[in-house]
Amino acid sequence: MRPDLFSAPDYYNLDELLTDEHKLVREAARKWVKREVSPIIETYAQKSKFPKQLIKGLSEIGAFGPYIPLEYGGAGLDQISYGLLMQEIERGDSGIRSTASVQSSLVMYPIWKYGNQEQREKYLPKLASGEWIGCFGLTEPDHGSNPSGMVTNFKDQGDHYLLNGAKMWISNAPIAQIAIVWAKDENDRVHGLIVERGMAGFSTPKTKNKWSLRTSSTGELIFDNVKIPKTNILPNKSGLGAPLGCLDSARYGIAWGAIGAAMDCYDTALRYSQERMQFGKPIGQFQLQQKKLAEMITEITKAQLLTWRLGVLKNEEKATSAQISMAKRNNVEMAINCAREARQILGGMGISGEYSIMRHAMNLESVITYEGTHDIHLLITGLDITGLNAFK
Repeated sequence: MRPDLFSAPDYYNLDELLTDEHKLVREAARKWVKREVSPIIETYAQKSKFPKQLIKGLSEIGAFGPYIPLEYGGAGLDQISYGLLMQEIERGDSGIRSTASVQSSLVMYPIWKYGNQEQREKYLPKLASGEWIGCFGLTEPDHGSNPSGMVTNFKDQGDHYLLNGAKMWISNAPIAQIAIVWAKDENDRVHGLIVERGMAGFSTPKTKNKWSLRTSSTGELIFDNVKIPKTNILPNKSGLGAPLGCLDSARYGIAWGAIGAAMDCYDTALRYSQERMQFGKPIGQFQLQQKKLAEMITEITKAQLLTWRLGVLKNEEKATSAQISMAKRNNVEMAINCAREARQILGGMGISGEYSIMRHAMNLESVITYEGTHDIHLLITGLDITGLNAFK
């Protein structure tokens, strides 16, 4: 892996819209990525191995529950700070950002928002410190884009619940101490349950042979007559809106994170175009290469503006699910296009592990699908602007 010489593009001087705290949070994350992630990430990606030693650092830069209040171990930051953290971490690697965003938005968020005080005090500090890692169980083998069709269920057994079913494509599952699992009760109402490692009948087999997100620890969740204490149900919200609320927070983080991957691809390609000589001049002097680079920085800038405004709306609690969907869809598509164009600029070197571009491109093939596929987000926007539901 080449030295990390990343220099972040800011074509529209968006730094002027950030507070000093935002910049400090971003700078701490950026330095950590350069120091701890960049030197090792290609090796771990090639081995398809999660670098567990990064967990401590993710906690130290505030990436686990950045917007969770200080009293529960979180950093007490705003939503723009959360976004900037995800941007910097995904600039390093999408798989590492997945670890952080799942922990924050899909595990800590539902405990904070839907749990009771006892649950918050028991779980959140350990999750914020990285002592415990969590995962989120919604997607099933036969129900991805249609979570309402889930078959995972639990039955009331008097002094406990009995949980049965399975979830798949679950980030952090093989290393998680707890899982936030969404299942139907006997009235087909969806609830969140906190399932702890060590409960009899609960297993987390690892997903193997991935070409994408190779540094993320992915697995399944299997529930075979798992006894769940009644104190482990999230009491303050039920129905499908509960897990979808978590996904809104995660999708928001992805919208920022994808910009980081795009920025890294652009910066790598720009630097290469100024150094690589062909036909007696740097390839960056050729019109077609300039076209690629100019379009990349234009799209990155548009995405930066989109997410900054979305962050303002999130801070004001005005952001809608449809607005978040639009940003997630737009920014991931932008990032994957940047990765593909950057790969072309580097020619054959673009597929080499000496550079980050092909790893980003492979990772983004997953990011464009998870937390709502590219097409599903398009239909969410369609529903919002027409009032007509294409899902039914």
